Amino acid sequence: MRSGRDGTALTREYLDALRHQRRLSTATLRNYGHALQLLLSLAGETELQKLEPAQIRRYVALMHSRGLAPRSLALMLSAWRGLFHWLVRHRGFHANPVVGIRAPRAGRPLPKALSVEAAQRLLDESPAAPDLVRDAAMFELLYSSGLRRAELVALNLDDGRLDLRQAEVTVTGKGARTRTVPVGAKACEALKRWIDLRPQLAAPGERALFVGRRGKRIGPSLVGARLRAWARRRGLAERVHPHMLRHSFATHLLQSSQDLRAVQELLGHASISTTQVYTHLDFQALAKVYDAAHPRAKKR
Repeated sequence: MRSGRDGTALTREYLDALRHQRRLSTATLRNYGHALQLLLSLAGETELQKLEPAQIRRYVALMHSRGLAPRSLALMLSAWRGLFHWLVRHRGFHANPVVGIRAPRAGRPLPKALSVEAAQRLLDESPAAPDLVRDAAMFELLYSSGLRRAELVALNLDDGRLDLRQAEVTVTGKGARTRTVPVGAKACEALKRWIDLRPQLAAPGERALFVGRRGKRIGPSLVGARLRAWARRRGLAERVHPHMLRHSFATHLLQSSQDLRAVQELLGHASISTTQVYTHLDFQALAKVYDAAHPRAKKR
């Protein structure tokens, strides 16, 4: 078996299995595909079933010397490890040569977050124009509920996932994991204002909660561009992007409650180790509720 021809077929079968069985996102599948193509390129004429751990280590060292960051190397190894695990289970391979091989360690810096004061400064605005009312609602919701940008733009008006009476929103995030999170009072107010004005921008029959000037579902890139412009108008020196509001949500909740498990659930992280990047504190869960912790959850 040649890794070039037959390896390509095997990796394609593996990606198809991931697509249909694990329902990974398009972006994740694309990253896996790139990592597996890199493996085939490095292996050259060597058959996949003949690869040894020593060769895998050489490939990692080579990519590290080419400047690939430790985090990228870890993602690459994860894709390779998953492929060989599947090949052992479903294609009769004898061993997984990636087992036990790890990428070089990398520091995990705290994600950039706004201060509470900067977040208040960013969001304390009551615009009148429909597109600005929409922007205010989007940014309040991102910060209020810790949504990812993709989760925000996927929201519909008519499917019951946004419940302003109960002050909660249900979203489906990475790994097709669904979670329901609270919506703070400030965000509820901003969303009600937007929903009242939405018919002025929305095209007939459009289901999206947030729409652009053409009346169709707003695009992720436009959300980022609008937030950058909004932050400049508010005089913030930081380069603010949608994920920074998610980071700010998590950081401010942890500072107030020290409840890592609760923040893990609200963020939709599969592993608490992902959430731990937001704190270096050693604490016990305090079971503080969202309204008591979040700086914009209560009406003043």
